[in-house]
Amino acid sequence: MRPLVPPPLSCRAPWWAASGHLQTILGNYLPGELPTHPSEPFRIQLADGDQLTGRHYPGETNALVLVFHGLGGDDQAHYVRRTIALARKLGHHVWTVNHRGCGEGRGLAKQPYHSGSGEDLGAAFAAARERHPDLRQLAIGYSLSANALLLNLGGGLRGPAAQPDAAIAVNPPVDLGACSDTIHRGLSRLYELRFIRRCRKAIHQRVEDGLIPDIYRTSPLMSLRQFDDAYTTKAAGFRDADDYYDQCSARFHLSKITIPTVILMAKDDPFIPWRHAAEAQPSPAVHLHFEPRGGHMGYLSRDLPGHRWLPYAVEHYSKQLLGA
Repeated sequence: MRPLVPPPLSCRAPWWAASGHLQTILGNYLPGELPTHPSEPFRIQLADGDQLTGRHYPGETNALVLVFHGLGGDDQAHYVRRTIALARKLGHHVWTVNHRGCGEGRGLAKQPYHSGSGEDLGAAFAAARERHPDLRQLAIGYSLSANALLLNLGGGLRGPAAQPDAAIAVNPPVDLGACSDTIHRGLSRLYELRFIRRCRKAIHQRVEDGLIPDIYRTSPLMSLRQFDDAYTTKAAGFRDADDYYDQCSARFHLSKITIPTVILMAKDDPFIPWRHAAEAQPSPAVHLHFEPRGGHMGYLSRDLPGHRWLPYAVEHYSKQLLGA
């Protein structure tokens, strides 16, 4: 395909969202229309006995957009629902996929999901190929899922996995160790505590559901690195947090990606440094797009109705990647 070109409009921040923190916070809480679309639930059986859940939003074209949420979210997160709306506007089929135990998948998974869950994404791609063999696949991953998606595309998994035909990775934490350090400093500590609260809630739910034993000692004030040492690494089979970060950071695999891919990041993201993606020497199949403003999945613009630049950019790249 032809080289990708950026959208005509960049994300020019309004005066009331001029910093990465304001972009992140207001982008999460700013109200906006979130239309509903008819959908059908589905499940994906994984090799270890766990199941993933999701929803299929039927379309008319020969394209299927698979959308994956971030840490502590589910397939009803506001950014996922906006992605559903823009994909349906283009006539595409949509699959939204919950990570293990999230959303409608509560009670169906013993194992945790994490930033290296590229095999689970591969299981979703394989299931979609089986159920919709004639549809081209565009995968869109947000935050944690964006790193897992890039890991899948770059072959950085423990075994082979199915892949999509094209991909968009939004705000991927491509260097997990650097992100865990950054989020522990200054005002970013507030995001860290929020993630820890959500993750501890998920652990408690799995204990209540009888899926895992109550053996993981976590606290609400611990750092993300401490949480990964206490839970993620033990539950997922890594030696420690450093081993997890080394194995699952996508930056080490960007040079091996052969599938057309867009990486979209903001230089003022409060806890994901953008330079690690730029310095990773990605392959020619990877199009890097860095915005000066946008925060972490905020991307509020003074030039667009509703101030939402991210759906505008995702739609722009979706059209190029799918030839629509």
